[in-house]
Amino acid sequence: MNRAPLKRSRILHMALMGASDPSGEAEASKEKPFLLRALQITLVVSLYWVTSISMVFLNKYLLDSPSLQLDTPIFVTFYQCLVTTLLCKSLSIVAACCPGAMDFPTLRLDLRVTRSVLPLSVVFIGMITFNNLCLKYVGVAFYNVGRSLTTVFNVLLSYLLLKQTTSFYALLTCGIIIGGFWLGVDQEGAEGTLSWTGTIFGVLASLCVSLNAIYTKKVLPAVDGSIWRLTFYNNVNACVLFLPLFLLLGELQTLRDFSQLGSAHFWGMMTLGGLFGFAIGYVTGLQIKFTSPLTHNVSGTTKACAQTVLAVLYYEETKSFLWWTSNMMVLGGSSAYTWVRGWEMKKIQEEPSPKEDEKSSMGV
Repeated sequence: MNRAPLKRSRILHMALMGASDPSGEAEASKEKPFLLRALQITLVVSLYWVTSISMVFLNKYLLDSPSLQLDTPIFVTFYQCLVTTLLCKSLSIVAACCPGAMDFPTLRLDLRVTRSVLPLSVVFIGMITFNNLCLKYVGVAFYNVGRSLTTVFNVLLSYLLLKQTTSFYALLTCGIIIGGFWLGVDQEGAEGTLSWTGTIFGVLASLCVSLNAIYTKKVLPAVDGSIWRLTFYNNVNACVLFLPLFLLLGELQTLRDFSQLGSAHFWGMMTLGGLFGFAIGYVTGLQIKFTSPLTHNVSGTTKACAQTVLAVLYYEETKSFLWWTSNMMVLGGSSAYTWVRGWEMKKIQEEPSPKEDEKSSMGV
């Protein structure tokens, strides 16, 4: 019996709400031997970890490296969007020329679709820009704590925009995350490394990540439910909208005065940053496909922990016990929220529907 493919919109909904697809996992586990499936999952999760962590460290280098001394965060973000756009178009051409070689949708620029995607693109621009600005002003070690309020905004926006209520236990986990965030801010201040500018950008990035998840579900039908088409249109819009910002903020003159503008190493690192930006979308979808949205969330939280430890070791930083406690609160609260939402969704799935109850009582 062939299983109907899981819709991308459903995947996004489950990722936002922390639900899994138990039937899919069960069927997949029957189709393949355990060792092969375990090896595939290990490789996919490892690929996600390496791509995500490498992208953060590389972006930190491009945005705030003493050796590079380039103060053009908008241009860096614009260039990464440009690389993603060109990659999407190139893969679309390859797929059209060699139909059996790869599976990639045909991409043609439609102004009607561009306008439909525009509201999401504005949120998308805010998300990637505030992410990079946060990373520019705070250390990699504090980066996860600075952007830790995404879950809290998910709950808040789900209530304000979607009228969805949240259970007491889920709210309790949000309280732990908020407590960890404020403790982290306090400890960064105590150590003299706190950047309020970076922290505010981190909060705004968290808000945009939540809005992006909500608007993505609304806009997906305009691109026939294709994540790659949405990625293409989002980045095309971003490239156009970034240009006036790039000029208004005076980054063009800064770029002209940049001493390494003709360096092949600089452009190589910039292009590599764009490749990682493109790849993270692919490996995220791959990890969800081979595991589940719930496991993806747990993997992301664990990756954040590993990233923090690596950053402290790499930059040879010394952190207090309370600083580490704040990180554990944020990561523990995020993991607990994922578990609670997964448990609640599983409970809903196991409960019989009212129609089934009615049939049972009638003896049908």
